[in-house]
Amino acid sequence: MKRAPLLLFLAAMVAVLALASLLIGPAGAGPVASLKALWGGEGPLGIVLREIRAPRAVLGVMLGVSLGLSGAALQGYLRNPLAEPGLIGISAAAALGAVIAIQAGVSTLGLGVPAAGLAGALGGVGLILLLAGRGGSGLGLILGGIAVSALAGALTALVLNLSPNPFAAYDIMFWTMGSLADRSWGHVLTALPLMGLGWAVLLRTGRDLDALSLGEEAAASMGVDLAALRLKVVLGAAAAVGAATAVAGAVGFVGLVVPHLLRGAVGAMPSRLLPAAALGGAALVLTADIAVRLIMPERDLKLGVMMALVGAPVFLHLIWRTQVGK
Repeated sequence: MKRAPLLLFLAAMVAVLALASLLIGPAGAGPVASLKALWGGEGPLGIVLREIRAPRAVLGVMLGVSLGLSGAALQGYLRNPLAEPGLIGISAAAALGAVIAIQAGVSTLGLGVPAAGLAGALGGVGLILLLAGRGGSGLGLILGGIAVSALAGALTALVLNLSPNPFAAYDIMFWTMGSLADRSWGHVLTALPLMGLGWAVLLRTGRDLDALSLGEEAAASMGVDLAALRLKVVLGAAAAVGAATAVAGAVGFVGLVVPHLLRGAVGAMPSRLLPAAALGGAALVLTADIAVRLIMPERDLKLGVMMALVGAPVFLHLIWRTQVGK
């Protein structure tokens, strides 16, 4: 499929799914009544649509764009279709910051937890870059990310293990599963500046990633500054994914699944894949968030759990194709 029609199709899909996210829920009103309430209703339904469902839908788009775009950029930089944002430890570091805030008594419904998550993400990426070294390779970045991810995971488990407050432990356990429920416009406004910065940085790496796909020596001969490219990819992914994890908890596999699904349609060039993966990520997250409301509405099935159920089989399929299926 040509690039422009595919992007238009994905954009239309995101718009339709965002509208469906607004209209689907336990309020019991039909689509027509919901639309009327959305555009001017002053009753309870209008408040639900504008203050609960609308920020949830917008945040779903933002989360999907961040994860899909970051996954495509990291796969392009590392030249590995199995790479995803969680591989370099950003999500785990952001989760650790948020978990510490929850343990300290900060409410998960306010903006203190997202702020702590953002601080954790920035601290984690700083440590990753320090471990990888100034002129380190992609392998050094992966190893640094694995180390940071393992350390953050261990510290998160330690916080849970030593938590004297069972209510805080309960909040931590459910927050780490990832969800868009109970999010407000405050969460959207908290995450948007950092996410937007990450998107802008990652989208500008397309041409350099295209050159890198020919090999590091070829890219360097074409004038690509590999150290600067690595910094852009890591900081862009850290800003986007760190902000996403800070406001929505840990949601995995989007950055892995979406580029894999779209690569066959747009080709192997990262510059073509980046915008398609951003829109595809938004569509996937919105679809999953709608699904958690329809499958088990009374049990609050978490978005992160749903994505793991979808992403794990795809990950196993990717491993089979790259290793066993050679």
